[in-house]
This record gives sequence, C-alpha cells and structure tokens, in this order.
Amino acid sequence: MIQILRFIFIGFLAAILGTTIWAGSVVALWDTPREVATHPWFIATLVDTYLAFFTFWLWVAYKETGWISRLAWLVAILFLGNIAMAIYVLIKLFRLPADAPLEKLLLRQS
Repeated sequence: MIQILRFIFIGFLAAILGTTIWAGSVVALWDTPREVATHPWFIATLVDTYLAFFTFWLWVAYKETGWISRLAWLVAILFLGNIAMAIYVLIKLFRLPADAPLEKLLLRQS
C-alpha cells in the first residue's frame, strides 16, 4: 500500500505543479479579474480550500512533535496549499519501508 501511495502522491504533486506552472505562465495570480475575485463561488471555494488546509494541518500537528515544525508546515500549507501537502505526505511515505502498514503513516510514532 505504501508503494501505491507513493506513486499516487507523486502523480498529485506533478499534476499540481504542472497546472500551477501552466496557469502562472498564462496569467499572474495578482492579475485575477475583479469579477472573478469577488464572485461568491470563488469566495466560497477559497473558504472551503483554506478550511481543508487547516484540517490537513491538524493531522500534521498531531504527527509532528515540535512546535517549530508544526508552525513551519502551517505556513507552508497556507502559502503553497496542496503542493506542501503532497510534499509532506511524500516525505512521510519515503521514510517508511514499502511493506509498512498504513497505520505507520497515519499515526504518530513514539
């Protein structure tokens, strides 16, 4: 299962990076039209996204034992979003043996 998750999250990271690079090459983030940035669904999507980021970070805060690491990952997730989240999971996955049970990924190791 760990090996499969490694491939899945590498694919996620590649897709996110590819899409972000493509979008950035077409239009700068700060050039988002006012009609888009003030649209209710855009705002709802941002609220949903940042609440999901915080939810994921709660798991990171559970996994990490030091406050510096917890805060660094919070900043990374808030600024990089799913890029940081995929990197975090990949770091954890590559620190595990391929035959490790899923609990080793999900639960805090003492």
